[in-house]
Amino acid sequence: MDIAACDRAGRIRELNDQLRTTFFLRHGRVLITSGVDALPVALKTGIVEKVKAFEDFERGNDPHQEHDFGSFAIEGQTFYWKIDYYAPTLDGGSEDPTDPDMTTRVLTIMLAEEY
Repeated sequence: MDIAACDRAGRIRELNDQLRTTFFLRHGRVLITSGVDALPVALKTGIVEKVKAFEDFERGNDPHQEHDFGSFAIEGQTFYWKIDYYAPTLDGGSEDPTDPDMTTRVLTIMLAEEY
């Protein structure tokens, strides 16, 4: 990876981590799928905490080093979380995911079978 690509990936990673670890609205939106929403509250709380604390990034799940995807298991069920980059109006993709003024990040938490 060249220096420009490393800088780009580093900036995207920083912005993704801000959203994932805080869930603050100013960093983006967080959605859960209907399958996750149907789970007991205590389990949903554990899932959210697991997403926020996720650090198991490696080549297989983070090939571009942007921290935009993760997978984990709780109580025998596999969950995924994924961050996508949209235009601020949410009507298309972001032109530049390194620029928070041009990007609305959307973190989606789902059961693996909902992917």
